[in-house]
Amino acid sequence: MAENWKPDSWRAKPAKHLPTYPDEAVLSAVEAQLRTYPPLVFAGEARKLKADLAEVCEGRAFLLQGGDCAESFAEFSADNIRDTFRVLLQMSVALTYAAGSPVVKVGRIAGQFAKPRSSPTETIDGVTLPSYLGDNINGIEFDEVARVPDPNRLLRAYSQSASTLNLIRAFATGGYADLDYVHRWNLGFVADSPEGARYEQLANNITEALNFMRACGVDSESQPQLHTTDFYISHESLLLGYEQAMTRIDSTTGDWYDTSAHMLWIGDRTRQPDHGHVEFLRGVKNPLGMKCGPSLDPEELIRLTDILNPANEPGRLTLICRFGAENVEKHLPALIRVIEREGRKVVWSCDPMHGNTIKASSGYKTRPVDRVLAEVQSFMAVHRAEGTHAGGVHFEMTGQNVTECIGGAQAITETELGDRYHTHCDPRLNASQSLELAFLIAEGLKKERVEAQKLAASA
Repeated sequence: MAENWKPDSWRAKPAKHLPTYPDEAVLSAVEAQLRTYPPLVFAGEARKLKADLAEVCEGRAFLLQGGDCAESFAEFSADNIRDTFRVLLQMSVALTYAAGSPVVKVGRIAGQFAKPRSSPTETIDGVTLPSYLGDNINGIEFDEVARVPDPNRLLRAYSQSASTLNLIRAFATGGYADLDYVHRWNLGFVADSPEGARYEQLANNITEALNFMRACGVDSESQPQLHTTDFYISHESLLLGYEQAMTRIDSTTGDWYDTSAHMLWIGDRTRQPDHGHVEFLRGVKNPLGMKCGPSLDPEELIRLTDILNPANEPGRLTLICRFGAENVEKHLPALIRVIEREGRKVVWSCDPMHGNTIKASSGYKTRPVDRVLAEVQSFMAVHRAEGTHAGGVHFEMTGQNVTECIGGAQAITETELGDRYHTHCDPRLNASQSLELAFLIAEGLKKERVEAQKLAASA
């Protein structure tokens, strides 16, 4: 157990990007109610994820972490959950086939509601109101009443998270993830795209391999891993009162776990070593992530690593790098070198979304797909040059046919952004663009695998 730590010790420290609620008594009552609710995840599941991430840390697996920028109450539906899950399955199959190693699947889902904003207020037509902070805090409607933070939204967010997780568990273990269904995962609007055609060829190859294995007596009945899959949930640990309310002692170990998600991460705006977000997360035993932007000094990275992972456990800490396509080579090597110099065990993951956001002439926020892909390519190239493992990707996506990111094989233009721009916060890759990203990473992983085989043969 972390020294001198309690679930509420963060309250004695400053904390950025926490909303100001008009009635603290109502907030306290909601948090007390949440403390009585069942856990969303279990400590053993979080330990299993940490063990899986330890394999990523050692270069024997790859982390695929994706999902909504900010989940909403309005878009909550079984179809949306299924389609997001299905695209992540497609991506993981492409990566596993290329890398010849397991893919650890973690969704930004079942709890990813709140978002820190660059400005506390928003002005439209001369009217200034508090910024929208996520559906578990206030409403997206540009209305004075809707923008007031409401603690009761936390109860609805918990309920939606529980329902989402229940459906995901059913998909992951109830046969939907069976590799015999690999062809059925191709969404209708993706199947007609270049990525859909590439995926269909990959599915054919997998089906042939499964037929061969079946002829040898190996099938989903004898090998359950062909029939089910492990799928974990994660979100940014922003609303510390909610996270504290969901933190419980594991009866088998006596350790504290945040049962709102298997994995939690600290944002680039809230990773101050002496502030509340770092203080809270240092004490829970969940696997943790930390966003690393251009402002992160290498020596401060070591300080944060030592706070969040004092035992230097593989799989405990994932560094999620978000620099912007043009800044990767400028900032990433120094961070890798200081981690290697100090012998710290971390998973290196790439967030190619947040450093590549632009504002289109139409006024929409967007992300050029070519810049997203370029950041991933640079991330993997730097790791190859440094002799380290590019362990994962962390990105914002949806299974819906949205038009929020421009370019890519679909060649979405700025004028088309308004056709299907549905995000409640930042622009997301659609299913086709997500597959495009998966195939790009798969090529890099295949190159890494071939080079490793050549080194092993020459040794």
